[in-house]
Amino acid sequence: MVSPWGDFRTSAPSFLKNDYNDSIDAPTLRKWAAYFMNGADADNYNQPFRASDEWWSGLGGVVQSLLITAGTDEVLVDVARPYTMTQEYATNQPKGFKNHIENVAVVGNTTHNQKKQAAGYSGKHIVEELLRNGNHKVTAITRQSSTAQMPAGIEVKKVNYDDHAALVEALRGQDALVITLGVRAPPDAQTKLIEAAAAAEVPWVLPNEFGGDNANETLRNDVVVNGHKTQYRDLIEKLGKSAWVGICCGFWYEFSLAGGSGSYGIDFKERSVVLFDEGTTPLSTTTLPQTGRAVAGLLGLKVLREDENDKAPCLTDWRNKFVYVASFVVSQKDILDSVLRVTHTELKDWKITHEPAKERYQRGVEMMQKGNFEGLRISMHTRYFFPDESGNHAKIRGLDNEKLGLPKEDIDEFTRLAVQWATDGTIERYGQ
Repeated sequence: MVSPWGDFRTSAPSFLKNDYNDSIDAPTLRKWAAYFMNGADADNYNQPFRASDEWWSGLGGVVQSLLITAGTDEVLVDVARPYTMTQEYATNQPKGFKNHIENVAVVGNTTHNQKKQAAGYSGKHIVEELLRNGNHKVTAITRQSSTAQMPAGIEVKKVNYDDHAALVEALRGQDALVITLGVRAPPDAQTKLIEAAAAAEVPWVLPNEFGGDNANETLRNDVVVNGHKTQYRDLIEKLGKSAWVGICCGFWYEFSLAGGSGSYGIDFKERSVVLFDEGTTPLSTTTLPQTGRAVAGLLGLKVLREDENDKAPCLTDWRNKFVYVASFVVSQKDILDSVLRVTHTELKDWKITHEPAKERYQRGVEMMQKGNFEGLRISMHTRYFFPDESGNHAKIRGLDNEKLGLPKEDIDEFTRLAVQWATDGTIERYGQ
């Protein structure tokens, strides 16, 4: 294979380094790739260099050896290079190689505060699960002004995010950086963290991807808070010091359900339900504790397989890829059934209305354009219930739950929690 083009992204360092050395440049390749893909999503067949080692595992039964070449002055040389490294094993690494993630830095809300036990603080659940594993030294990176109470067993480093040198020093020696920032965080905060992680040579970064399938270009472009996330993944690859793993978990089930009619269409206080279309389109959704377990399970894996006989999953399987997890695959009617069970009510006790999903989505977009933040929630949640089922990543991508050792959960348990948050005011304290 001569200069194979198995990954259409143009963020590899060689695109910048060899821009004036090669007759082909990144803009030309992006144009060719767009023609070839014609709006299709990336998969293992149209971009095989993005596939996992497991997907390539049968290659040895077809060919005995494979030669891949690329010139050092070509823009594609760094596209070809990662594939030649996919069969790395721990036994082949230099002396002193550490085949596990030990030091993990977490940025975001890791607060241990009973008054805020709910509300969307994924960082808290991630830290709890990392500590429960017992295999990690966890560090919380916080702003200097923070007065948050942190859980026992976690080191705290207070840093001025505008001080690059201080951020680099705080991240030095970390094996992984997990970024969990709210949607209202300063837009350059994640950029500063990623640049500092590269300077500190942190090998793994989990960017602020927690949510829907951002490998789906159409869905990504339709949801405003997701559209900008590509730049952070591209930046990690461009800097060339870290690999990223995106956590695709869908919406947090109990958080969205407690959020009222703007999210899953159910308002507990008013006992009203708005069904999008017929309310039968399924989506993949994950609880906050399961999200924490997913991150801990991922970072608890070996970095590399020990040798060719080791078939267990390893962290490198998801190098510069998304990991897909979910607690439940449910439609609005499935969620409503759970609500009826835990509230001991019947359909006749609720006001049921319908709204076309696409019209509701557009209404949310227009609200958002006028500065109404509720429009963001409406448009974002409704888009995942479109008939194309793009919100159901379990169906489209398959789930990595089993590989990460994630347990099955009881939907009624988390519906009950959502009812509690909605009625006792917990959900209203989110972000305060």
